[in-house]
Amino acid sequence: MAKAYTPGLKVAARVLHRARRLLPIRGDVLVKVGDRVGAQQIVAQTFMPGDVMPLNLANLLASSPADVPGCMLKKEGDRIAVGEPLARTKGIFGKFRTEYPSKLAGTIESISSVTGQVILRGEPQALQVDAFLAGRVVEIIPDEGCIIEAEVTLVQGIFGIGGETYGPIRIACKSHAQELTADLILPEMKGCVVVGGARIDMDAIQRARQVGVSAVVTGGLDDKDLEELLGYNLGVAITGSERVGLTLIVTEGFGEIAMAERTFKLLASRQGDQAAVNGATQIRAGVMRPEIVIPLTEQEIARDSESVVTEGYLDIGMPVRIIRDPYFGLIGSVSALPSELRVLASGSKARVLEVKLESGEDVVIPRANVELIEG
Repeated sequence: MAKAYTPGLKVAARVLHRARRLLPIRGDVLVKVGDRVGAQQIVAQTFMPGDVMPLNLANLLASSPADVPGCMLKKEGDRIAVGEPLARTKGIFGKFRTEYPSKLAGTIESISSVTGQVILRGEPQALQVDAFLAGRVVEIIPDEGCIIEAEVTLVQGIFGIGGETYGPIRIACKSHAQELTADLILPEMKGCVVVGGARIDMDAIQRARQVGVSAVVTGGLDDKDLEELLGYNLGVAITGSERVGLTLIVTEGFGEIAMAERTFKLLASRQGDQAAVNGATQIRAGVMRPEIVIPLTEQEIARDSESVVTEGYLDIGMPVRIIRDPYFGLIGSVSALPSELRVLASGSKARVLEVKLESGEDVVIPRANVELIEG
């Protein structure tokens, strides 16, 4: 029986997963309810207005601003291509004319006889949203996008950088406790989602970028290596837009931490299968988590049709990770589950649990502030 756990990190061999795929501005939805889509299939698209580009034609033609409208070979609303004549002076007795070929492509928005400027609007930029999750469209959000649903193997991490990417799962380490070093990153891993064990070092990250790895998933990362990779201290932010040459997901935390054995074995069982990976993380809030999504095939679904997903339970002795300050990233085990509500420092009431940290310290925190890291 596969299990996924809430609150917190989900590690599930089989779970019903949904992806909400929306455009940032209104546009066209290209699919309909019931359609089956591939991970990289475009499901919605729109066009962003092109950049505004002012041209001082009075200077370029050595003419007065008032003469510019009469020199124009195009009118407002016309399209212009690179190299196409945009304006030409009258010259003297039909001679000594000056012509200006456009260095930009776009649409003429305005022509001013006061400033001598012509405003060009660049070509519209296509903005497309792909499915990310290979599955079935279950809902259309008009002019915005859709919701896709599929049964998947799902692993969420505690932290990630880099955006959405794709590739087959490739296991690089022999065990969940083996560090991911540069010599384990092979040329044939180009385009793959490489799974390590414990901490990855900077040399291995550089090697993965050189090889062309799509994503790396591993247990731990040194915070100094992260700062070196990014070139700045990340702080509190939403990640996912970094351009570092790959997507990197850490499943356990910062430091020399081994990947949870259950997580490693689960990913190893899916070696060779296509995965969709997203490193976007909302730091210290736990709302947006990096994830590795591996859709199940129709044969897998049919073969194990009785599998179920259970969610949302805690029990004494379960290992947990704290996902909010002041104990963010610390690991311990559940030592007590008081049934009564407790008053928090903020004055609000919530259900809490007691956690014995690896250091031996006992802390009391809201239940929503932890994630289960083992099944």
